[in-house]
Amino acid sequence: MPLINKTGSTAPRSAPSPSSLSVLRRALTVFFALDGFVFAGWVVRIPAIKEQTQASASGLGMALLGVSAGAVVTMTLTGRLCRRHGSGPVTVAGALLLAFGVTLPPLTHSALTLGLVLLLFGAAYGGINVAMNSAAVDVVAALGRPVMPTFHAAFSLGGMVGAGLGGIVAGHLSPTWHLLLLGAVTLLVTLATAPVLLRHPVPAPVRPEPAEGAATAPLAGRARALVAVFGLIAFCTAYGEGALADWGALHLQQDLAARPGTAAAGYAVFALAMTVGRLSGTALLERAGRTATLVGGGIVAAAGMLVGALAPSLWAALLGFAVTGLGLANLFPVAVERAGALTGPSGVAAASTLGYGGMLLGPPAIGFMADWVSLPAALVSVAVLAGLAAGVGWGARGAARA
Repeated sequence: MPLINKTGSTAPRSAPSPSSLSVLRRALTVFFALDGFVFAGWVVRIPAIKEQTQASASGLGMALLGVSAGAVVTMTLTGRLCRRHGSGPVTVAGALLLAFGVTLPPLTHSALTLGLVLLLFGAAYGGINVAMNSAAVDVVAALGRPVMPTFHAAFSLGGMVGAGLGGIVAGHLSPTWHLLLLGAVTLLVTLATAPVLLRHPVPAPVRPEPAEGAATAPLAGRARALVAVFGLIAFCTAYGEGALADWGALHLQQDLAARPGTAAAGYAVFALAMTVGRLSGTALLERAGRTATLVGGGIVAAAGMLVGALAPSLWAALLGFAVTGLGLANLFPVAVERAGALTGPSGVAAASTLGYGGMLLGPPAIGFMADWVSLPAALVSVAVLAGLAAGVGWGARGAARA
């Protein structure tokens, strides 16, 4: 297979020192945490933005489609940018754009204008996620250990903190001031951390070239097919994460009569469970392997979401959210890491496009289904797709081992 992250030269880079890898890993962890913090800060204010714009459930779903459109287009391009300029600089650029984009939604007063500004927010969100996942895949390869879940644990921890703070300030700050401060924090953290990514190039693992006369086309075709399989798993599981992020608080508030602060805690519980699951993800992968992690996680998430969506009491729903978070915790990191190991940044871009497409397309789909049936029934689709991810992971077990 070709070198990952080629930038025009086929000469292998010298192996990075352990200290350089450690510094780079910490910097990437900060960006993952920052991304989760910003995303959660936005989603806990969605009910207030919905009220401000006087949008219906389907109208809000259409506006949220702006995030999806912006992210998917950017993700398609980011893999090429990472190959040309390196994933570190592209990560920094995405973070700067994210700092600006998150401040715009509370300035809108209609579903249409909300959807338009969310195009920019989605572009920033999609770009930074592909770039930092590409960098993380190469760091994982350089370290030689399955530490990808720890990066995503930072994302979940950032989401938990962002949701928790969002619930606290919801009764004291308007969405405008809250998201403006969020943008300022994002800018400051990016400026403080960016020099590390710019001074320490992301390591590019060297792959052995195929033997002379080897049939590379079938191997390349198999790799692309596996990337699609892992992308489908990422789609199914990230759909659930996006649905709970955008609709979890509204479900608790609207269907179970939770107060705004308690409703915001729903996503915090989910994010905390994902954080715990991902912090233990490396040990789980080393002990149980990828197939057991994918299949078991999908089954647990499906069971948890059935409880979270259909439970008649608030505390049972919160328990269901927590179980769902534990189940989904390591599915997306494993899928993206495998896709990146197969084909480099292009694999990360493809799997991330499908995965984050699920995260971003899920909320609009939930909105439409909520109008047709009910929000609890719409949330059952999360359980269905989690079960599908488990089935796909089991069905692809032989190909994944190969």
